[in-house]
Amino acid sequence: MLTGNIEYYKPATMKEAVELFFALKEKNKQPLYYSGGTEILTLGRLNRIEAKSFIDIKGIVECHIFEFKNDSLITGVVLPLTFIEEKNLFPLLSQTSMGIADHTARNKITLGGNLCGKIYYREAVLPFLLCESKVIVLGNDGVKAIPIGEIFHRSFQLQEGQFLIQLHTEKKYINLPFKSIKIRQQWETGYPLITIAAIKVENELRFAYSGLCRFPFRSKEMEEAINQSGLQLEERIAKGLEYLPAPVLDDIEGSKEYRLFVLKNTLRKIIVEMEGK
Repeated sequence: MLTGNIEYYKPATMKEAVELFFALKEKNKQPLYYSGGTEILTLGRLNRIEAKSFIDIKGIVECHIFEFKNDSLITGVVLPLTFIEEKNLFPLLSQTSMGIADHTARNKITLGGNLCGKIYYREAVLPFLLCESKVIVLGNDGVKAIPIGEIFHRSFQLQEGQFLIQLHTEKKYINLPFKSIKIRQQWETGYPLITIAAIKVENELRFAYSGLCRFPFRSKEMEEAINQSGLQLEERIAKGLEYLPAPVLDDIEGSKEYRLFVLKNTLRKIIVEMEGK
């Protein structure tokens, strides 16, 4: 549970943030970066937060950027999801983020908070996986631009003291045909049964998934099977499911069998619609 002994810091620069992290670590104050804080409050009530000090990165200018530059869209990690939706510079990201919680919650949920959260849905990562975006991170060894496929494996594999600053997405991906479908079993703003995002790149479909396994993912092996146009649609989907990276969830949101049923029907719908475009 969060206590009154927690220390709060809001650095104004990237350099100050990293220096502060290691200074606090040296004093055994278990520092934690954050950009929104909604999940911290939730997990704090469940005694799942061990930090003694918090470093708020919302004071860092570079984390607020949302603009096109040098043929890429720069998306800062402290942007609230509703801001991203309203600007709509990245339609697939806007559409996908609109399915996260309700509008009031999304006013507070930031992109970075969703991407690096402990709750395993993290749907905002799906568009970046599909578009093979670059992740800009800062750590003790400076700023690095890393392809998302090299740093995101079930979650962001950040080194100690590193935090996300921005994501860079090539402009060529922004206006490609896309779909983002979120299926819930219980209510309009509850956790998803599954979320599937898809884009069409050079007549091939890419898919990314949330809620199917205990982590969001994109599987190129699944895509290769599903894109075998010489096979019947049902066979393509069945072959794709052979490459699921982990067991399908079976929980209060829905059974494994029901998730697979919904997955097959949703994939079928997306493929039929997008292959016709």
